[in-house]
Amino acid sequence: MKALTDTPLDIGGASLLLEDQLCFALYSTALKMNQVYRPLLEPLGLTYPQYLAMLVLWEHQRLSVSEIGSRLFLDSATLTPLLKRLEAQGMVQRTRSREDERQVIVSLTAAGRALKRKAWKLPFGVFCAAGCTLEELSAIKSRLETLRDHLDAASSA
Repeated sequence: MKALTDTPLDIGGASLLLEDQLCFALYSTALKMNQVYRPLLEPLGLTYPQYLAMLVLWEHQRLSVSEIGSRLFLDSATLTPLLKRLEAQGMVQRTRSREDERQVIVSLTAAGRALKRKAWKLPFGVFCAAGCTLEELSAIKSRLETLRDHLDAASSA
């Protein structure tokens, strides 16, 4: 990643106005997305980060903490308390791997699997709130994933 210097960069009229910042557009959109999700998730007893972990587990049933973290772009220090809360709610079970004691395996409980049936309407609720067509949302998602991957590559360099 190139270090910024005191020399102004000419990148198409870039400014330090808040309204011109890509990071603020992403941040404020994420805040609004969380506001949309909050009432949808409340009946499920989940926070948004817990919902993301459950999505991964509904897809894969059983994963290590590091595999979940990799899929969610979260480190284990952030993920472990979240998974402990899900375990306390009876949604997941955490056990040490038989092959490698250092690894913790997370698997869905019956209650965690049953919760999936209650979550089916969440994507539709978000779709309605977004006010976009499926094609528009798909294009936005694709562009955000490309941006995320570029930022990931830049931060890893």
